Amino acid sequence: MSEAEDRKPQSDEARSAFDPEITSEFAIPAGLAVARPGDEPETTSEFAVPAGLDVAQPAAGESEGSAFSPPSTYSARQAPVAFTPAGGVPVVSLIKDLPWQDRMRTMLRMPVAERPAPEAGPKAEEEGPAVPRVLDLTLRIGELLLAGGEGAEDVEAAMFAVCRSYGLDRCEPNVTFTLLSISYQPSLVEDPVTASRTVRRRGTDYTRLAAVFRLVDDLSDPESHLSLEEAYRRLAEMRRNRHPYPTWVLTSASGLLAGAASVLVGGDLVVFVAAMLGAMFGDRLAWLCAGRGLPEFYQFLVAAMPPAAIGIALTLSHVDVKASAVITGGLFALLPGRALVAGVQDGLTGFYITAAARLLEVMYFFVGIVAGVLVMLYVGVQLGAHLDPDAALGVTKRPLWQIGASMLLSLTFAVLLQQERSTVVAVTLNGGVAWSVYGAMRYTGEISPVASTAVAAGVVGLFGQLLARYRFASALPYTTAAIGPLLPGSATYFGLLAIAQSKVDAGLVSITKAAALAMAIAIGVNLGSEVSRMFLRIGSLEKRRAAKRTRGF
Repeated sequence: MSEAEDRKPQSDEARSAFDPEITSEFAIPAGLAVARPGDEPETTSEFAVPAGLDVAQPAAGESEGSAFSPPSTYSARQAPVAFTPAGGVPVVSLIKDLPWQDRMRTMLRMPVAERPAPEAGPKAEEEGPAVPRVLDLTLRIGELLLAGGEGAEDVEAAMFAVCRSYGLDRCEPNVTFTLLSISYQPSLVEDPVTASRTVRRRGTDYTRLAAVFRLVDDLSDPESHLSLEEAYRRLAEMRRNRHPYPTWVLTSASGLLAGAASVLVGGDLVVFVAAMLGAMFGDRLAWLCAGRGLPEFYQFLVAAMPPAAIGIALTLSHVDVKASAVITGGLFALLPGRALVAGVQDGLTGFYITAAARLLEVMYFFVGIVAGVLVMLYVGVQLGAHLDPDAALGVTKRPLWQIGASMLLSLTFAVLLQQERSTVVAVTLNGGVAWSVYGAMRYTGEISPVASTAVAAGVVGLFGQLLARYRFASALPYTTAAIGPLLPGSATYFGLLAIAQSKVDAGLVSITKAAALAMAIAIGVNLGSEVSRMFLRIGSLEKRRAAKRTRGF
């Protein structure tokens, strides 16, 4: 070997092996045998296959599987028999001839992925309107419906119908007592668009409510081709329209309603006039308080005082009249039957937050009425007025007079609700039928008043839903006024009178009876509506899907 080769620099490994001064913390200690990279891979993990376990390798042309790929043993031609329930798989058919309420309720209760896609192409514009404008129109329509007393489920169905009419099928409306919100997500990879609106004012105007329903019906019709600008124009006209009845007509209707209610509980002509005057005076006081900006609680409190004061004044004057009938008639004009029915309906359909808020509102109104009547009854007792609850318990059986009074009560109630003139006759007849059913069961059949009230309210709900389906409108104008003769005015008055006379136990029993009658009315109306949807199949065999819940837990 030449001298030049001897002077060639040696490798680091050789130098470290022969030179003890050269070392590092990564150097391999002497005497430790380490396998070479060619024998076994150095990298491993907890997911590595243990030594000695043979795993079948995929074929050369087979791609790597995933969680969404079918297993290797699956064959489409030799697939196992799928399980079919005994009743068959429910098929959801959404025929256009059905009312939009039923179609939209069915789709709202379906998962988003199972909803049928809307028809291809927008209605009026070539590229379709902007999503924020459609959501704004939807919220404005939902605001008018919720402020008018419509149930939360119907409001959501209307909002979904408006969005779907413009091609926004992946939307989710949400309705509470004071807040409306809607979210639209074009696809799973795009950001959702969300908008909300607060309902700050509520008003009773069923004429406007019917106009909103017609607008939603036109938007849901694929042959109408209603543009977004036209929908906004019609919505602005609804807001600008004045109420169909002037103020003096509403005041007169309030008085006639109280007079008709006094006849139902055994009053005569003098009682009719006294109750009418008390209710009209209370209505004017409530309007005065509303103009001053007082909350509705104080409006109900003030409106309940004049009928009670007139009844006590007649008793102190030793006039031979049933003062309890006068006070009961005045209470009929104040009981919040509309809010009660809407609250129970929301609870039965699963909107518990909205139902709790509505029922809390009803409780506040009821407490206001109780406070106003109790103040006057306490004053009357202190002045020596002999108010005997048994004086009005013996209701005279006058079926023709009572049926006529119930129809007058329903008619005036419809006027107070600002209903369209075309619906007044139908709701008047519905109220007469309701009282006929109640009177036949209660007085002729001697059945419990709670059961009689529930059945009569069920008839009201059934007929109201039929009329609403016939006209493709809301059922509220055909049901709310018709339950007026069934409201628990006399039970409420007797409970308050007993409390004023320091008979707390008897008063609480009567108040509990009034609450039971009110719940019977609300549940009966809702049950009648659901029965019409279950068994009266209009145009197809479609059935709504209801929420499946466990029992007991």
